[in-house]
Amino acid sequence: MATAYRAQPQPRAHRLPSALRAPFEGRTWREFAYLLLSLPLSVVFFSLALALTAAGAGLVVTFLGIPVLAGALAMCRGFGAVERARARALLRLDVADPAPVRAQRAGLMGWIGALLKSGVSWRHLLYALVHMPWAVFAFCVSLTFWTYGWSLLTYPLWQWVFPVYAGVDGLQLYGDGTHNFYLDSPFELAVTSMIGLLFVLVTPWFIRGFAAVDRVLVAGLLGPSRLEGRVVELESDRGVVVDTAAADLRRIERDLHDGAQARLVALAMDLGLAKEKLSEDPQAAARMVDEAHGEVKTALQELRDLARGIHPAVLTDRGLDAALSSVASRCSVPVVVEVDLPARPVPAIEGIAYFTVSELLQNISKHSGARTASVDVWRSEDRLLIQVRDDGRGGADSSQGGGLAGLAERLDAVDGLLVVDSPAGGPTVVTAELPWRT
Repeated sequence: MATAYRAQPQPRAHRLPSALRAPFEGRTWREFAYLLLSLPLSVVFFSLALALTAAGAGLVVTFLGIPVLAGALAMCRGFGAVERARARALLRLDVADPAPVRAQRAGLMGWIGALLKSGVSWRHLLYALVHMPWAVFAFCVSLTFWTYGWSLLTYPLWQWVFPVYAGVDGLQLYGDGTHNFYLDSPFELAVTSMIGLLFVLVTPWFIRGFAAVDRVLVAGLLGPSRLEGRVVELESDRGVVVDTAAADLRRIERDLHDGAQARLVALAMDLGLAKEKLSEDPQAAARMVDEAHGEVKTALQELRDLARGIHPAVLTDRGLDAALSSVASRCSVPVVVEVDLPARPVPAIEGIAYFTVSELLQNISKHSGARTASVDVWRSEDRLLIQVRDDGRGGADSSQGGGLAGLAERLDAVDGLLVVDSPAGGPTVVTAELPWRT
């Protein structure tokens, strides 16, 4: 399985520090726009949600209260869709849509009952009620800091408005009828701009902090529940396992058809010809039998290699330490293997660990250009950890598809994890985590 080793793109170097870039970055303007839009939208959401919920609760003693309450929850789910779209566009937060309401029985009453039992719907209602006071606070603080900052920073540019149109020397800082203090001297203009600059530099970090709270609210209250997410993850993992098993079966079938099976067919034909020539030309028949004997040895070796690729006998008999040492001996570079396990994990996890190391060592042999490599396997609490290191050229990237991406999918199917650290020029360190099960 080939894995492309590519040079990682280097992050673009900025001449200005982040504190000076922040007021002009697109992220700051998007998050500021999100906070500004939050106030009018949250007021509408809060008013409608509170009114309908209160009406439904008040009428719950009658038959009308239940459908009104269900309608309020359905409306809040619609509000949630708007908020997720807004967060996706302005906060760059991609929150999955929760599962739709599934009624156990057909009809309006079944749908109403399912809606009232849905925890996701009640979380949407909670968001509509909780978000409004937070949106008011974030709106007022961010807009105040933003307005004061840019106004004071640019004050020397528009200070002339006061003497021309207001008849005063400048912005009045203090006045009690007898004493007035205006910002009009060059020193006062400079100090005012410096204070404005301080506000301008600080405001983006306030905005980002407020936006981070909004991200938590949207992700925590408007996304799918943990159970739903786990179900989706398990369904995806099951699909990966099925696809992987089907691919392995196709590979085994192809290897049998193209390798050992073809040799056995040719062997059967050669033995048939030797049988016919046995009485006519014993020497020719003996040569054909001798050639057939060589074909048998080759077919047996191919079958052994195929069996090793399915599940090696040394892994079953002696465990990971011996099996990984056997794999390392076939690598094109010297490999140091260290296995420190208190016991053997279940065969499924043991097999995945074996094939993970086998794939990584094959990639080192074919693509890394390394001189040495090492394999370390140990247990940490309830996880089986595998680390494969080489001193090759680096540049391995699991996000570009190929062998590492397929390996990551296999590990993810059993709640595992693959982390690749491979800067350009090396070294490459690949760490795999698997659940420990005995």
